[in-house]
Amino acid sequence: MITGYSVATLVVFIISIGFVIYPVSIPTPRRIPRIPINLTTAPILAIAILWAAQCLDPAVIRGGIVGTDGVKPYNILILFFSLAYMAITLDITGILQSAAFWVSNKGGSNGWKLYSYFYIMLTILSICLGNDPVILSGTAFLIYYTKVAELNHISWLMSEFAAANTASMVLFVGNPTNVVICEGFNVNNAAFTAYTILPFIACSVFCFLALGGQYRNKKYVPRKLNHATDLDARSVLLDPIGACVGSFMLASALILCLVVSFFGIDVWKISLPFATAKFIYDVAWDHYRFVRKLPMLGRGQQGPEENGVPSDDVMLQDAQTLPDDSSRYRQSSLPIPTNDKVDSIPNPVVVNNFSPPSSKVFAARWRSKSIALHKRLHAHFPTFFTALPRLPFALVPFAFSQFILIEALSYQGWMDVFGTWLLRATHGDMYRTIWLIGVLGVILCNVSGTNIGATILLTKVVRAASPMLSDQTIRAAAIALAVASNIGAVSFTFSASLAGLLWKGILKQKGIIVKQTTFAYWNALPLVVMMVVGLSVVCAEMAVLYP
Repeated sequence: MITGYSVATLVVFIISIGFVIYPVSIPTPRRIPRIPINLTTAPILAIAILWAAQCLDPAVIRGGIVGTDGVKPYNILILFFSLAYMAITLDITGILQSAAFWVSNKGGSNGWKLYSYFYIMLTILSICLGNDPVILSGTAFLIYYTKVAELNHISWLMSEFAAANTASMVLFVGNPTNVVICEGFNVNNAAFTAYTILPFIACSVFCFLALGGQYRNKKYVPRKLNHATDLDARSVLLDPIGACVGSFMLASALILCLVVSFFGIDVWKISLPFATAKFIYDVAWDHYRFVRKLPMLGRGQQGPEENGVPSDDVMLQDAQTLPDDSSRYRQSSLPIPTNDKVDSIPNPVVVNNFSPPSSKVFAARWRSKSIALHKRLHAHFPTFFTALPRLPFALVPFAFSQFILIEALSYQGWMDVFGTWLLRATHGDMYRTIWLIGVLGVILCNVSGTNIGATILLTKVVRAASPMLSDQTIRAAAIALAVASNIGAVSFTFSASLAGLLWKGILKQKGIIVKQTTFAYWNALPLVVMMVVGLSVVCAEMAVLYP
């Protein structure tokens, strides 16, 4: 039964989503930082307000953390972070950059051939590693590559974003939304791939055709590149041994996760030990190279007496082999972003004779010592300290907050209401359910605080309506939601996915501003095409499986 508490809960939930999509910061008095209300803080503030208004109780908060109806948030986050650590540390070895150089050489001076090769490479890498590591490395590489080759960056970057997010639907670990679906609908991890492989192939092929159609003008993808160069793929493979070990451990973890899913074992119990073993290897291998003064991540080894972190990057010009002496197209100081680059660290604070009060002096000295310690640790263990800031820590409070808020909606009766609406709209028909859940999934990715929030919400709605739905219809809804939650990232708002926010942030750091309207304009055609094709394939699958 809907009450005033129910209405208040829904209103606060919608307002929190608004701040996720359009973050703001509240001005404060001088010397006090502005208070941000964004993806990290808005859902937490919403929970605090609802708790204060007695719209939820501690049991609801516990349910959002521990999980209900078979969905275990902690399981999802441990699994995701474990695999993310292994994928990011593998990326740090330079293997993705090396693959990009190799593909560039294969493409040569043929613009469309190179464009196709990059799309295929990014698709394959995203299947294996997930979209976030590929977005991190692929975006930075393409920014520099398009500058050197004097290409229009928008067509190449939008293609990369579409390829990475579409490919993440194949494996259950490719996207946190996939894990939510497997947990919420009790879908076997291997079966998930069997269900999504055909929709993925169809979406990927038609997405590329849509991209080719809208970028057919020569100013976006020229038929012949004027400044093609041969790149030395080995020069950016910073740690070949680490790349081999990391690839083996990640592949072993993924295979074992698929196998144990047949026996009902929580997959985080497999991924976490592998991530721990990878961490131990990273620390031990870095220590060995540090003590033996071996090159580390492509840079000279720093001795124990040195506190500084070297700043020399691998230069693109050093990886190029020009066919003639014409070097006027070469960028003189354009670095390829090596993944082991550390954020610049300010110099230690020097306290002079006219220092502030003693408390400030103590704080300055503590900060100076902390900076020096961080620099020494980073020089000693560069793999871990480079990977650490790249882990998606913002996902933790956001994901738990979304689970709690949607649990609050369920507590106030909204899931039963939404489930009833679903039944009235579809009459329990499997094909109507596929299209309704699929289209709603794409839309809600844009308006419900990333595709994670949309997936959690629709999973709860379908489960609320499950007593009146057949098992076949529930399974069809799960696969439709898997397709929608992944292609929904290729959407109209950056906040449709965490990958979109990450992509936008990298571009901004590199001085490239992509407006919201531009992002929506170039994504519109691929998104509509993928949605129609992907959901059609899901309907065809269900027609064959459940005649």
